Amino acid sequence: MDTIIALATPPGVGAIGIIRLSGPDAFRIAGTVFKGKDLGAQPSHTIHFGSIRREDGSVLDEVLTSLFRGPHSYTGEDVVEISCHGSHYILQEVMALLLRKGARLAKPGEFTQRAFLNGRMDLSQAEAVADLIASESASAHAIAMQQMRGGFSNEIKQLRQQLIDFAALIELELDFGEEDVEFADRDDLKALIRRILALMDALLRSFQLGNVIKNGVSTVIAGRPNAGKSTLLNALLNEERAIVSEIAGTTRDTIEEVLHIGGVAFRIIDTAGIREAQDAIEAVGVAKTMEKVRQSALLVYVFDVIRTSPEDLRNDLAQLVHPDTKLIVVANKMDMNPYTTYEQYANEQFGPDAWVPVSALNQMNIEFLKEKLLNAVLEGDINLTHTVVANTRHYEALLKASDSLRDALQAIDARITGDFIAMDIRRALTFLGEITGEISSEDLLDSIFSRFCIGK
Repeated sequence: MDTIIALATPPGVGAIGIIRLSGPDAFRIAGTVFKGKDLGAQPSHTIHFGSIRREDGSVLDEVLTSLFRGPHSYTGEDVVEISCHGSHYILQEVMALLLRKGARLAKPGEFTQRAFLNGRMDLSQAEAVADLIASESASAHAIAMQQMRGGFSNEIKQLRQQLIDFAALIELELDFGEEDVEFADRDDLKALIRRILALMDALLRSFQLGNVIKNGVSTVIAGRPNAGKSTLLNALLNEERAIVSEIAGTTRDTIEEVLHIGGVAFRIIDTAGIREAQDAIEAVGVAKTMEKVRQSALLVYVFDVIRTSPEDLRNDLAQLVHPDTKLIVVANKMDMNPYTTYEQYANEQFGPDAWVPVSALNQMNIEFLKEKLLNAVLEGDINLTHTVVANTRHYEALLKASDSLRDALQAIDARITGDFIAMDIRRALTFLGEITGEISSEDLLDSIFSRFCIGK
C-alpha cells in the first residue's frame, strides 16, 4: 500500500496549512525531513515541534507534527499531519520534498476511501463526510452528523439482519425440498416484511425533506411588475440587495441570494415581473422567470392589494403553479389597503394557511412570512435528529429494496414456492447492502469517492 499525501486545508494564504500523510511509511517519510524528536519512536496521538529541512540542511519552515498510529487514526493507517505556516510557497515546497522522499499525491477522497476499506466507517458514513464538509446550514449539518455517527447505517443493518434471519430459514427449506417442510412461517414472514416496508416507506418519505435541506430550498419570488417583489427580497434579507423602482420591468434578470431561517437554507430568487414584455430584453427576463418557477420547490407569489383583482390572481396562479410546487401567496402593500382579507381572494389554488398579508416596505409581517417559509418545508412535527435520507443513491437503493419486498409479499400470497420468495429477499438484501457498502463494486466506490475534495 502506498503512502499518500495531500494538503488537508483549503488552498490560499492563511495562518496555518496542514499537510496529511497516510500509509505504512508515513512516519519514516515525515522523519526524513523533520528535525526534532525521532518521530518513529514517539507514541500515537502526540504533537511535536521541530523544523522541516531541505536536502541541503537549510530550514524550510518551523512546524508542529501530529502523530496517529494505525488502527487508531482516521484512515486506520499510520497518519502524520504537518502544520506549517500558511504560505503557498512553503506548502508547495514541503509537499514536493515529501514526494521526493517516497510519498505520492492522494486522489480525491482517498483518505476517506481508505477509512472505509480499513473498516473505520461504512459506505454511508463515508458519504456523510462529504455532506458534512459541504453543509451550509444547521439542518444540513445535523443530517450529515446523524448519518456520519452511524444512525442511518444502524437502521439499515437492523432491517437487513431481520431479513437475513428469515432468508436463512427459507434457504433451509430448499435444502429439504423433497421433504415438503416449511421452517419459515409464511404469516410471520408477511408480518415481518410489512414491518420492514413501513420503516422503509418512512425513510423514503423523508428524502424530499432531506434533499431540499441538503441542497437548499429553491424559492422563487414571482408576481406582476411593481407588486413589490424586490422590496420583499430586500426585507427578507434586511439589506438593499435588489434595485427598487416605480418603473415597471426594472428587474430584467434573476437575482439569487441565500437566506437562513431556522437552520434551513433558502435559495431566494427574485424574478422579472410577469406581463406582456415591452422589449426583447424584458421578454428574456419573463421567460427566465417561468423557467425558474418550474424548477422551484417553493413559490412565493406576491401581488399588490391595490391593483390586483381576484381574477388577476387566479389567472396568474394558473400559469405559475404546478403539482410539485408548494405555494405561499403574499398580499403586499397592506398598509395602503388594510381591510384586504383572504376571503376576497380565496380560491381552490391555495388555502388560508398559504395566505400572508405584508407590507414589505414597512417590514410588516416579514417575520411571520419567514415562519411560513420554514413551515412549508418542515411540514408536521419533523425532528431532524431522527433518520432523514438526503442521498439520492440511498433513496434509489431503498426504492429497489422496497419493490423487491413487495414482490416477495405477492409471491407469498400467490403461494409460490420458496425458491422464488428467497430470490426476492436476496435481491432486497443486495440493495440494502449497497447502502452500507457490505456489497459494493470498485466502479461504485470510484464514483462515490471521486466527488470528495482532495485531502479528505
